[in-house]
Amino acid sequence: MTTAVKRRKSELAELGIPLTLAPMEALLVAELPKGAGWQFEPKWDGFRCLAFRAGGEVEIKAKSGKSLSRFFPEVLANLGALAAQHFVLDGELVIPVEGSLSFDALQMRLHPAESRIKKLSRETPAVFVAFDCLLRKPRQPLLELPFEERRAQLEAFLAHEEEGLSLTPFTRDVRKAKTWLNRHQLALDGVVAKRLDLPYQAGERAMLKVKCLRSVDCVVGGFRYGTNLRLVGSLLLGLYDEEGLLHHVGFTSAISDADKPALTARLEKLVAPPGFTGDAPGGPSRWSTERTAGWQPLRPKLVVEVRYDHMSGGRFRHGTKLVRWRPDKSPKQCTFDQLPKARAPLVSL
Repeated sequence: MTTAVKRRKSELAELGIPLTLAPMEALLVAELPKGAGWQFEPKWDGFRCLAFRAGGEVEIKAKSGKSLSRFFPEVLANLGALAAQHFVLDGELVIPVEGSLSFDALQMRLHPAESRIKKLSRETPAVFVAFDCLLRKPRQPLLELPFEERRAQLEAFLAHEEEGLSLTPFTRDVRKAKTWLNRHQLALDGVVAKRLDLPYQAGERAMLKVKCLRSVDCVVGGFRYGTNLRLVGSLLLGLYDEEGLLHHVGFTSAISDADKPALTARLEKLVAPPGFTGDAPGGPSRWSTERTAGWQPLRPKLVVEVRYDHMSGGRFRHGTKLVRWRPDKSPKQCTFDQLPKARAPLVSL
């Protein structure tokens, strides 16, 4: 082991907060808390991480504990260019693309080729959005301080605009926080509520979060049978593009057991290819399994309203909740134009 490697390990090891520290997390709730003593912040749609610096060494750790440093060299350089020589920050990595935040661009960074990573870091540079300060001086962690004091430390730390770094905005007015949830054009994943008197509870769900929920009308372009059953397990959802092609955008499996027999009979009467005329299910996907690869195409006759939390790359990020059937709506009205044009005006990125 070289002297340089030994020195790097020693600097970070003696920082005062271990690289293995688990970030404090949030518990999902239905409503934002009322009353005094709360701070509300945007929940950004990115990679949660902790940023460590000790002298000339910088490390970025994901929530999983894995290092993100090699995938975001521009963030590493921006953190290393700060005047402060020692710090630990809690925050989120995001990538602004054309006024919005692109989760797909983040995922593209997790690539084995260094040349590819460097190219993307120049074309779509990431930003570190800071929302907590855990250390500003070596061996003097701030974990036991109430959040209100840590926020003041963070504001002092980022008092001046820094390249590739951003301070998350906040409000202590629950009414304003609710407007963030209801303004669907914002590029937010939700709102996080933090107690002002709360110390940093590593690894604990000590904060609260409410996710943005939106609804959209979709064509049922196909369905899958349930496991070992001849009953419907999930509906495959589609939206039309400007050229009139129906693209697969996700699924919903929120179907009650009582409704499945009648719904299955109804769907089987509509089975006919192709189902989707644009992007279709069954192709390469990180979600595909042997069981889910097979699906039944349907004539585009049925419309459902579904609730979703986020879209990425033209697909619902997670499964959706079936709100209601829409016999009053024409399938051709189910277009991508229904979706909000997300942007991120709450913070300058």
